[in-house]
Amino acid sequence: MRFGRARQGSVERLLWSRDSRLVSRIAQNLPQARILELADSGWCVLASAADLTEALALKLAQTAAYGLVDIDPTLPAAERYVVALGHAVEVSGLGDHIGLDETPEIAKRKVLDYFFALKENHHVEFQPIVDLRTMQSHEWECLFRPQMPMLPQTISSIVDAALTAKRPVDFDVFVVEATLARIAEVAKPGPVGRRMHYSINLLPASLLAPHFEAGAFAERVRRVGLSPRQIVVECTEQQAIADIPRLKKQVRALRRLGFGFAIDDAGAGYASFNVIAALEPSIIKIDREIVSRIGNKDSEAKKALVEAFVSFSRRIGAKVVAEGIENRRDLLALLERDVDFGQGFYLGRAATTPVQPRHIRAAHELRISMTSVSGWEGAVTTQAASSQ
Repeated sequence: MRFGRARQGSVERLLWSRDSRLVSRIAQNLPQARILELADSGWCVLASAADLTEALALKLAQTAAYGLVDIDPTLPAAERYVVALGHAVEVSGLGDHIGLDETPEIAKRKVLDYFFALKENHHVEFQPIVDLRTMQSHEWECLFRPQMPMLPQTISSIVDAALTAKRPVDFDVFVVEATLARIAEVAKPGPVGRRMHYSINLLPASLLAPHFEAGAFAERVRRVGLSPRQIVVECTEQQAIADIPRLKKQVRALRRLGFGFAIDDAGAGYASFNVIAALEPSIIKIDREIVSRIGNKDSEAKKALVEAFVSFSRRIGAKVVAEGIENRRDLLALLERDVDFGQGFYLGRAATTPVQPRHIRAAHELRISMTSVSGWEGAVTTQAASSQ
């Protein structure tokens, strides 16, 4: 199949091909069409649906492979062309061309190579980590956003490709260097800027690699005009930690130089209490699956688990961040349990530059009522909660 299903209301179409002769023939027949060359990944033709018809594409293609799809006008302008391009590549049979029918490891290597080749396409976004006492932010998590038009991927799928291809360190070096460069561009100068912090995700294998040895990493941070005290290293949980004693030594070295250290996705995967206790992080980030719907009446187990993390963090001198806060009810349940910081769509979405979270009343202004000691009802009353 070479043609994607038509979308109601579509007024524009996209054709993708690797055959320059087909693209030249289309340009001659449709001089009003827009043609984009995608480095070594072929060409993209954009034209009105009335002009760029399936009949015309079939006539001009001869033996050339191509994909022709309608552009979905209901998608945001920043997304619709990337989505259409990915669909066109899919219906053209690109999977066969890049070897997706080969062994998983070979296929993942090719995905990763394609990711590395598009260095200028990717970008970094910043999501606020909010102090739940003041509802202000002085720290942002740096989220690396891959843009791979020929083969759209999430960052999680790229991480999976790096692990399968046995190149997690290469992946993290690529992402961290691009992220530090972007932080340096947006960081404010002077004392105010020095108080802003940025968290960067690293896989455990990378933390044990020479490139991220504490002294060498600190020097790379300083080289772009930042201080290690501005950077929080988040250890992600996509893979088990094989050498905890060695990683513990590295974490202590990082913290001596001023870096913060966070365990990400606590309560899920490999981020167990034993691992957290061994590594002694400065920040514990509770997994979003635990946070989601914690404000509901039937979420007593989640509430108890969050309370355990808060109590545990106090004993080891760490702060707690609740990830994935998406509504007011969950926020109130977390406030009631003295969670320090929060992150999620309800507080603030990621943006291309660090911005403050949406306006929410500070913790001491929120009105909270409990109908029983054990059950959270999520009701709002006129009685002020005590300020912690």
